[in-house]
Formats: sequence, C-alpha cells, structure tokens
Amino acid sequence: MPKVKVARKSTNIDMTAMCDVAFLLLTFFMLTTKFKADEPVTVTTPKSISEIKLPDNDIMSITITKDGRVYYGVDGKFNREKLLQKISTKYNIPFTQEEAYAFSLTTAFGVPIPKLKSFLDLPPDQRKDIQQPGIPIDTSNNELGVWILNGRLANPNYRIAIRGDGDCPYPVIKKVIATLQSWHVNKFNLITNLEVRPKI
Repeated sequence: MPKVKVARKSTNIDMTAMCDVAFLLLTFFMLTTKFKADEPVTVTTPKSISEIKLPDNDIMSITITKDGRVYYGVDGKFNREKLLQKISTKYNIPFTQEEAYAFSLTTAFGVPIPKLKSFLDLPPDQRKDIQQPGIPIDTSNNELGVWILNGRLANPNYRIAIRGDGDCPYPVIKKVIATLQSWHVNKFNLITNLEVRPKI
C-alpha cells in the first residue's frame, strides 16, 4: 500500500506582538533616562566603602580640583535663576536675560563674581573650553561663603555635597569646611567612589 505524502506548509509566526513590546521598552527607556550634565572639570574622587547614595535633586555641590580650584553648582533651573537674582542684588551687577538664561543652564562654575558677567557673555562652546580660575576662598575674599548663603536662601532644602579630587591639597578642603562651619553648616556629604566592602 503506497504511503500518503503530507504537503509541507511554511510556518508563519506573527511578530507584531514582539515588535510592540520592543518599541514599548525602547520608548520607556528613552523617556526615563536622565542624561548626566556636562561638568566643567573632571575629578577623580577617593574610594570608600560607604553605600549611602545622594538624592537626585536639591543638591548644592562644591567641587575641588587636583590643583585646588573650587567650583560651585546647584541643581534646578528655577533655583539657579533665583540665586543669580540674589547675587545681582547683593553686588549691584545687572545681568541681562541672555546672561540669566546662560546661568540657569550652567551646572557648575568656577569664576569670581566680578568676572561672572563676562563669563556668561561667552558662547556656550567657549564657556566649556575656558579654564576657570576657581571661586575665591581666602579669608579676605571668601566668595564661596556668599554663594553658599544665597544658595540656601534660594532653596532651604539644599543638601551640600563636597566632591574633591583624591590628590587635591588638604588645606583647600580645610578652608571649604571652615567656610561651611562659619555659616553654621555642620552637615554635608563627601562624595566618594564605591569600593567593594572587604569580606570578614
């Protein structure tokens, strides 16, 4: 008796559902990703085993470079605009709308207050490339204290974070901490790189 041959049919897999899931995931990651803001300097922080993480918002950051230059920055565009208005009133420096907008987009800076206006007048690509001298922290001209005070007036919820290079001079760190303590700020965070906790 002859065998009956069954005709082979090509299998069709409906990929519509898989494509929908892929595009949903792609859209989700695109909408929830936070891009890291450009920083004016690169610092290599020392390592520690602390696992406490800083919150994502309400951060006032003080960055200290390897050669001892101090940079200051706050988060929040509205808070930066409010901060610049306070500095403008205190030092009687009129800032244009373009300068205020440029400052609101600047995450951190390291220029003395008298040179801030000319710094903000520069095009954005030149502001990134210029080497900033740092904010003065001398006892006779401690502008960092002025920025800290007015930053806390702009947003009382700011948490202060010091991010110093592992090779920065210790006297500079000491001056920054003394500046904070002179304004009765005794609670601040030191940002470090996470190191694996040793096994006991």
